[in-house]
Amino acid sequence: MATQSGLLGGRRWLVWGGYALAMLAAPLLWKTSLSLTLLSQMGIAIIACLAFNMLLGQGGMLSFGHAVYSGLGSFCAIHALNLVSAGQLPLPVSLIPLVAGFCGAAFALLLGWVTTRKAGTPFAMITLGMGELVAAMALMFPGFFGGEGGINGNRVVGQAVLGISFGPQIQLYYLIAAYTLACTAAMYAWTRTPLGRMLNAVRDNPERVAFIGYDTRIVRYLSFIASGFFMGIAGGLAALNFEIVTAEVVGAARSGAYLLFTFLGGAGFFFGPIIGAVLMVLALVLLSELTQAWLLYLGLVFTLMVMVAPGGIASLVMMNLRLAGFGRLGPLLAGYLALAGTGLTVLLASGAMIEMVYHLRLNQAVGPRMKFLGAQIDAQGLDAWFGAGLVLVVGLALFELSRRRFVAQWGETQAAIETDLVAGKAVAR
Repeated sequence: MATQSGLLGGRRWLVWGGYALAMLAAPLLWKTSLSLTLLSQMGIAIIACLAFNMLLGQGGMLSFGHAVYSGLGSFCAIHALNLVSAGQLPLPVSLIPLVAGFCGAAFALLLGWVTTRKAGTPFAMITLGMGELVAAMALMFPGFFGGEGGINGNRVVGQAVLGISFGPQIQLYYLIAAYTLACTAAMYAWTRTPLGRMLNAVRDNPERVAFIGYDTRIVRYLSFIASGFFMGIAGGLAALNFEIVTAEVVGAARSGAYLLFTFLGGAGFFFGPIIGAVLMVLALVLLSELTQAWLLYLGLVFTLMVMVAPGGIASLVMMNLRLAGFGRLGPLLAGYLALAGTGLTVLLASGAMIEMVYHLRLNQAVGPRMKFLGAQIDAQGLDAWFGAGLVLVVGLALFELSRRRFVAQWGETQAAIETDLVAGKAVAR
């Protein structure tokens, strides 16, 4: 037993060490200004998605307005930054995200008292109403929210300490990385506390929790405040990163992004929102620059994940780790390659047709010629449409054949594992 406990502890330290090493080494591998900007936004998004998942995944509370707390934290942070710049607040810039965190917790303390009075669908509707209320107030109180132009700030304040002024993006990235690592560890530790365990119980069986004497509303309320604290930290880091805060940060679109990508990453696993946060930044920043149809692609991917893997990407990772642990992943690699190849064919063909439609609808002034993956295509040409359609049909047929064969192999592999477990022959490594 002691050996097994030590092995688990060693794996845990290996995972956390790898996580810290990845954040430390990332800017050394990707050195461009765009890469540093993306990495900084990923760190902020990781904190926000993990904080959101404290409600969704850990507590089963679906919130449609949780960007309110990161957004209000951003506004508090930018005001604090301006006070520091004016010499009215003796506070290091590195601690401003903590100010934003406490502001987020304070707003969660206030609004959460009403929000958490109900659970389930009523809770979701109340959060939606709160989100719209704060978004409307953003234009009603320009003194705090800055109106449509927002509020600017300057994170380079005073004399540099040990050469650190947070002016260069690399310095700010490492500040964000430090907060990301600390917040990730704190939120993971929170899931192991009695309150975190009780929140899981409230999610799974609130009637039984109430029967043994716990107030389920208080459990939800305290968890809501904790989530608001970490959302506020994410908002404070975003304020330092962009040096401007606008009313958009409390809007429904930001809350929807947290929900969508937390679900895509896998709300049922602690590391799922980390995957979702990385995908969120790549989709909102890079994909939106590559194509005008990025929202369409995003919607298709979300629909596909709901249908095929409702547990998110993290669930797929865990299923394959289980196979690898029993030494059964190798025989499925050929099936994965077949699915990837045929799926990529379908994606390219459908992508060509979508891009041609968008080009004809939105870019008629520049003519029918367009570029797709470096190739020139005539969006009005019959050969382009016929070729894309033919490749799509053939790709779909091959994908379906590959899928059926893979499903059969997957079922045989799972049955073999269960048989070995019953016979006592298989032990997960």
